[in-house]
Amino acid sequence: MKKNFLLIVLVVTALSLSAQEQWENLFNGRNFKGWKKINGTAEYVIRDGTIIGISKWNVPTNTFLITEKKFGDFILELEYRIDDGLNSGVQFRSNSLKEYQNGRVHGYQFEFDTSPRAWSGGIYDEARRGWLYPMDKNPTAKNAFKPGSWNKIRIEAIGKSIRTWLNDVPCSDILCDMTPEGFIALQVHAIKDESLAGKEIAWKNIRICTKDIENVRRPNFNNIPQVNCIDNTLSELEQQQGWKLLWDGKTTEGWRGARLNVFPQKGWNIENGMLKVEKSSGGESTNGGDIVTVRKYKNFELTVDFKITQGANSGVKYFVDTELNQGKGSSIGCEFQILDDKNHPDAKLGVNGNRQLGSLYDLIAAPDNKPYRKNFFNTARIIVKGNKVEHYLNDVKIVEYERGTQMWKALVAYSKYSVWPNFGEVEEGHILLQDHGDEVWFKNIKIKEL
Repeated sequence: MKKNFLLIVLVVTALSLSAQEQWENLFNGRNFKGWKKINGTAEYVIRDGTIIGISKWNVPTNTFLITEKKFGDFILELEYRIDDGLNSGVQFRSNSLKEYQNGRVHGYQFEFDTSPRAWSGGIYDEARRGWLYPMDKNPTAKNAFKPGSWNKIRIEAIGKSIRTWLNDVPCSDILCDMTPEGFIALQVHAIKDESLAGKEIAWKNIRICTKDIENVRRPNFNNIPQVNCIDNTLSELEQQQGWKLLWDGKTTEGWRGARLNVFPQKGWNIENGMLKVEKSSGGESTNGGDIVTVRKYKNFELTVDFKITQGANSGVKYFVDTELNQGKGSSIGCEFQILDDKNHPDAKLGVNGNRQLGSLYDLIAAPDNKPYRKNFFNTARIIVKGNKVEHYLNDVKIVEYERGTQMWKALVAYSKYSVWPNFGEVEEGHILLQDHGDEVWFKNIKIKEL
């Protein structure tokens, strides 16, 4: 019995030592060997075996302390503490290239957020695509951050899979293949308020695992949403959940002109995995015309990534009946408005902003503080369950309504749709992308029938 006990102890000890040997310390606690500072001029110092980043006034760019070595697949752990009011993060699989914005650091970032927004643990694409995983996607993790205390983070970047934890709470889960390797970096964010100068971010116990990762990685998430950042594809999880590609990113299959039996021969182009409306006169359906799905849909969740050029106007419509309105203008249906609110005159028309971005066009206004990301792709999400409908912009709900009610009928009666009997009350209809004569790009068009 004694021998068996000793054998078990030896085996457990050996396994423990083996696991420890998987990890490499990135910071020796004494100096910046293996690290260098680039971009901004904020200060980094070492104090009691801890790296301290100090915010600095009148520094227009973010400052980064980067590893001289680059990493591909890895598991990274560290602890951080951040003063209230600051924003910071840890870059990973990031790069600084002369040919890209003259060496500006760009790549994935694990977010440190002290604001009421509480997006710590989310994934931001620094100087590139913006938010890949805002924490509104996983609100249950918003309480993971401990203000004024040490917080422990974990990042697993293995192949296309990137996952994050904050204080052992699962935060983010994305699939992305844009950047397979890059450096690790500690960020001191530029500040816009002089009172924040001199405040600090601290990092310690920085270690990385690059060997036998499969033995160290944690089990797959099964309780938080996943974001697939690989354009025009479906992940294994999305397929299991019932999602379908409404556009395959390459062909016009599944789509036709709203007033045609085929796809328009002009006005629309497929370029680099994007479906593009060509710039024309700015008129409604005067060039290639609107396009619609061949199929009709009833109860569904629809997501569409869109990017607008300056002053552009477009929209995503649903419950579309292409037999209505055979004259000038667009086909008739409920519309998630896509608009450059600052530069298109339509933003000032309608009632109380109900023709602005994200609104149910000419009927219900989206809020002014909606989370629109200028110069980036944004995600429109429309959820229809019977007569109940919701609009989301970048995972934030901005409009909800119920069709067929007295309120609905009153809204329609006061709108441009009052001339169409029973507008918006059909049981099913086509989904439409609008040609309004302005250049707009679409991609990642997906649907899940409910």
